[in-house]
Amino acid sequence: MGCLNLLSNGAVYVSLTTKYNNHSFSFSFTPSATSSPTQVTRVITNNDSSLKPSFGRLKPQKLKPLIHKTKHQKSTSNRNRDKGDADEEEEEEEYNPNAASHFKAPKGRGWGDGGGSYRAESSQSFLRKTTPDTNFFSLKSFTDLGYSDYMIQSLQKLSFTRPSHIQAMAFAPVIGGKTCVIADQSGSGKTLAYLVPLVQRLRQEELDGHSKSSSQAPRVVVLAPTAELASQVLDNCRSMSKSGVPFKSMVITGGFRQRTQLENLKQGVDVLIATPGRFLSLIKEGMLQLTNLRCAVLDEVDILFGDEDFEVALQHLINSSPVATQYLFVTATLPKDIYSKLAEVFPDCEMIMGPSMHRISSRLEEVLVDCSGEDGQEKTPDTAFLNKKSALLQLAEETPVPRTIVFCNKIETCRKVENALTRFDRKGSNIQVLPFHAAMTQESRHASMKEFTRSPSKQVSQFMVCTDRASRGIDFAGVDHVILFDFPRDPSEYVRRVGRTARGARGEGKAFIFVVGKQISLARKIMERNRKGHPLHDVPSAYEL
Repeated sequence: MGCLNLLSNGAVYVSLTTKYNNHSFSFSFTPSATSSPTQVTRVITNNDSSLKPSFGRLKPQKLKPLIHKTKHQKSTSNRNRDKGDADEEEEEEEYNPNAASHFKAPKGRGWGDGGGSYRAESSQSFLRKTTPDTNFFSLKSFTDLGYSDYMIQSLQKLSFTRPSHIQAMAFAPVIGGKTCVIADQSGSGKTLAYLVPLVQRLRQEELDGHSKSSSQAPRVVVLAPTAELASQVLDNCRSMSKSGVPFKSMVITGGFRQRTQLENLKQGVDVLIATPGRFLSLIKEGMLQLTNLRCAVLDEVDILFGDEDFEVALQHLINSSPVATQYLFVTATLPKDIYSKLAEVFPDCEMIMGPSMHRISSRLEEVLVDCSGEDGQEKTPDTAFLNKKSALLQLAEETPVPRTIVFCNKIETCRKVENALTRFDRKGSNIQVLPFHAAMTQESRHASMKEFTRSPSKQVSQFMVCTDRASRGIDFAGVDHVILFDFPRDPSEYVRRVGRTARGARGEGKAFIFVVGKQISLARKIMERNRKGHPLHDVPSAYEL
């Protein structure tokens, strides 16, 4: 069954609905005079033939969803890091009834009424590309930029054959000792953008006899907001060391024996990675000297400024380090207030902004899911949670993928979601739930990370349920879906969360954004600005609505 409508703007709206084996499929195409021939908006019911139910346990609940999938053109590589959270509001946005399709939503066994109404939409959809994103790489080679032969060989052993744009842009200023802000989208290669030139410079200075590692006096200090990000930076350092670049690195964070860390520090270290709190404690105890410091790196600097220990740690760095110390500020989002603080303290700071700043990945597909509920449904936080839970379980049932990250704003919500997923698959034969938040010990979080990054079995879908701790610079490989169960508290957190998928030159993924009430218009505004590459500084937080 099909229909053809002439819209008010002169465009043609074509709708086609068909049934097969009692499964319904709906597609709509709205060609635009200004759109390229490949631009297509696809509306899909939850019974899409490509979605094979993995459990067969769900009971139907009549819903009224609309799912528009968004893909950005390769030429507009979108990426941003945002924080945004909104309380569940009672108001609901208007939607186009011509574009709505009805389908059955899931109701898990043992959940009572449990289901809720939601619909999903997004901006225009583009045909998926399977080739690497050529816009990710610089036209210059490692040799053109001045990478040493041993560094090029080391990177090639790690399967890096060309620098990304931000790596090419940052190499000369960083190796030249300039204080810089290094800013680009999540997954653009910022860690290696500062590590490679720093390590090459340290190695050359050591060969020339100008400096070398000494006891309790590192030559580079990297401050990271979380122990997990600090450990990830250490992994990058160790990979470079094992592949042929000799230098010593270590991490100092909470959760490990301090005596062991101090013993390693006394043996001498080139690159020390630490969290602000542990860094401060070592400085105050006299166990760490900064007289030999060549460079201080502040990774995820916008997040660091929210750490109560950070500004004190930064002041200690400035007061105790040599005057010629280089400072590198690394970020995926750069709010105006953070930039103003940096410019005030470091007026000669050079700005290195990658071409994908204020954008999300061109290979990220966003799906905005309205969980406000049916028109007659009571609008409360409890009903909003039930609607979102229903949408989550339907995704788990009908679009199983190996790895999914679910973001919640509160630890309490994390536990509710963990419980819902666990009860949904009581035997654990299809779903593995991995919590990741501050209420866990560091050892438990590390165990969840390790399990999430290993290759899962084909029959099991892994769900990491977490707070924003997992969005702060951590590079999870092969994440298929990101679900924003709660809308982020601040617009800048949005990009950090969705940036956990579709990373690098080949990464592809989907982000499902659950919204209620006024969050809908806010999410649309954020998505539109990300698509255009506009900063989010003037986008209100959810609390301001």
